[in-house]
Amino acid sequence: MPAGTLYRGREGMWSWVAHRVTGVTIFFFLLVHVLDTALVRVSPEAYDDTIAIYKNPVVNLMEYGLAAAVLFHALNGLRLIAVDFWSKGPRYQKQMLWTSVGIWVVLMAGAFYPIMEHSLRDLFGS
Repeated sequence: MPAGTLYRGREGMWSWVAHRVTGVTIFFFLLVHVLDTALVRVSPEAYDDTIAIYKNPVVNLMEYGLAAAVLFHALNGLRLIAVDFWSKGPRYQKQMLWTSVGIWVVLMAGAFYPIMEHSLRDLFGS
């Protein structure tokens, strides 16, 4: 293979993959959410049992992951809008990616971790 023809996957490819993975994750959460909410019409007892299953530290960590997915998907979506509709967007797409990742990290650490601290303590001990 001639040098330079193999695509090695830079930031753009990884952001594309992460955007698709987070989008599919959010879709499946919404599907499960609609199904478990619809369960209340079929059997309120089964609905209560299902909701009781959700009240544990592992599910709380999964909720943290869902919040991470939604936030990354939203920030990356705004970046994609800028790349598509701003004339200088393609030139600055890498800087915008790292800016959105930085904002994502700050928001995840600053806003969501304190909410999850109790669940993490329950899961891993104090």
